[in-house]
Amino acid sequence: MEKKVAILLGSENDLKFVEDSKKYFKYFGIVYEVHILSAHRTPIKVAKFASEARSKGYGILIGAAGMAAHLAGALKAHSTLPVIGVPLPGGIMDGLDSLLATLQMPKGVPVATMTVGKAGFINAAILCAEIYSIMDNDSSLLEQFKSNGAKI
Repeated sequence: MEKKVAILLGSENDLKFVEDSKKYFKYFGIVYEVHILSAHRTPIKVAKFASEARSKGYGILIGAAGMAAHLAGALKAHSTLPVIGVPLPGGIMDGLDSLLATLQMPKGVPVATMTVGKAGFINAAILCAEIYSIMDNDSSLLEQFKSNGAKI
């Protein structure tokens, strides 16, 4: 089974937040694709992407946005795949608004919410590895990672 993740960003300006996580995805053997789609500017495209993601081989969706940060919730509204939300800085108190918007999901619509920004993307990559380790029953890379002080 290919470990495949879709990372959706609300804006091209958010690409800089993904950069530090790339080595973690690579270390854990996770294939990822980055897509620029906005819950507010391109809602129909977001819904279509999310509803077709499983059939296109994705196993996990990561939605990252700042300010109102509805992207992860919009993905979850249209998918039964695990969704990880990464709030991004830039709005009120440099990301508090996006953290709360990503975190406060209604009952029955779970989104795993990471910390704000670059560290959130790194944690999202590690959470993807943990989810996939359950599916393929192989935690060897995670154990190596932990024994190295949670460093690559």
